[in-house]
Amino acid sequence: MVSALDSSRPIGVFDSGIGGLTVVRALMERLPLERIVYFGDTARVPYGVKSVATIEHFTAQITEFLLQQDVKMLIVACNTMAAVAADVVRRLARDIPVLDVIEAGAHAAVAESNGRGIGVIGTPTTINSNAYARRIHALDPGVRVYSQACPLFVPLVEEGWLDHPVTRLTAQEYLKPVLAEEVGSLVLGCTHYPLLKPLLRDVVGPGVRLVDSAITTAELAAAKLMELGIASTHAGPTAYRFVVTDVPLRFQTIGERFLGRSLGTVEKVEW
Repeated sequence: MVSALDSSRPIGVFDSGIGGLTVVRALMERLPLERIVYFGDTARVPYGVKSVATIEHFTAQITEFLLQQDVKMLIVACNTMAAVAADVVRRLARDIPVLDVIEAGAHAAVAESNGRGIGVIGTPTTINSNAYARRIHALDPGVRVYSQACPLFVPLVEEGWLDHPVTRLTAQEYLKPVLAEEVGSLVLGCTHYPLLKPLLRDVVGPGVRLVDSAITTAELAAAKLMELGIASTHAGPTAYRFVVTDVPLRFQTIGERFLGRSLGTVEKVEW
């Protein structure tokens, strides 16, 4: 267990690219005293088209980098990494607590299902991995899960088309089969999707609760830090670091939309 003396150390958050900044945003709002180091592997994104072995290798590299930054917690803010390589992170982290967006989303979905089915939307890789359905069923074997891949959502979000007619029509088409099952909640199983929440809320209607994995991950992190006695009590200015592997300018431009504030200086590392 991590000592309470380590409370001033930062939280390490990582993703294959930009999407994990929605998790950072939720952490900033929920845990304003915490220092955060964010790592986005922008040179090698997307991970979704890569083999499991390659994803595991890249994930191990990033984990080792963040452990060298003396983090007190690791958060896997990438659904693809969480689906296929979470065990790699936990093995390397040893006594450092590790959270991931799929675990957090699954817990929240089951807690809010009220006996109705659960819809899950995500990238094709995340949906094909069946990771959400497996974790949800591990928590509640009786719940019905309906999964739907939404491959066009990520490029639409990165284009900034958050309330565009094309995005709305795309969402209506993707969600038609899930909504036909009369689900009670819908898990946003990709870190890009929280930016589409207002549009998705319109599409699904008031009877379906949206489960935002970014917010649920921040809640889980807060609970874990308190449980381990390592929540920061530092009242001074909070330090945030943003590290990428390629083209900081593009990351900065799109990333500020995801974060809802300025990123400041973005560091680039060479492998």
